[in-house]
Amino acid sequence: MAMTRNQFVVGLLGMLVLPWRPGIAGVKTMRAAGKVLIYDHRTDKVQEVERVVKTEEEWRKLLSAEEFKITRKKGTEPAFSGRYASTKDKGIYQCVCCGTDLFRSDTKFESGTGWPSFWQPISEHNVRTEKDRSWFMEGVEVLCARCDAHLGHVFNDGPKPTGKRYCMNSAALKFVAAGK
Repeated sequence: MAMTRNQFVVGLLGMLVLPWRPGIAGVKTMRAAGKVLIYDHRTDKVQEVERVVKTEEEWRKLLSAEEFKITRKKGTEPAFSGRYASTKDKGIYQCVCCGTDLFRSDTKFESGTGWPSFWQPISEHNVRTEKDRSWFMEGVEVLCARCDAHLGHVFNDGPKPTGKRYCMNSAALKFVAAGK
């Protein structure tokens, strides 16, 4: 598949600029331990569950270096490099850190950005957002509501019915195929 000029530029920015965002190292957004409401696709119910809180060393032992950099240090992967950028299989995308359900494959769409994009999370309970003011721009960061993993960003340029584009890092996701 040939890459367009825009895809090349977006990928280049992802490789050159985004990993060097100020404040990646040492940023603390972790909320206190406690309970949080999370939707589970297996039971089709919202349940109260314990938040997942771990030390930096515990996360380093559980995650690959890339997963740790992206989810715990707010990094990003280069465009068109992630394992789920062009996946079309049916299933559920979960948080790589804690296994929380995040997105259904039927809300995934081809955005042309080189990152997996979804027009809606599986439940408003399972993700949360924060303003991101890095690089002199204001964006909206998307985090796992259960473990505070950095997942990506959300933009207002997606398809109907929501008009949202949840642009996620593949390294922040774990795919579970339908029927598993």
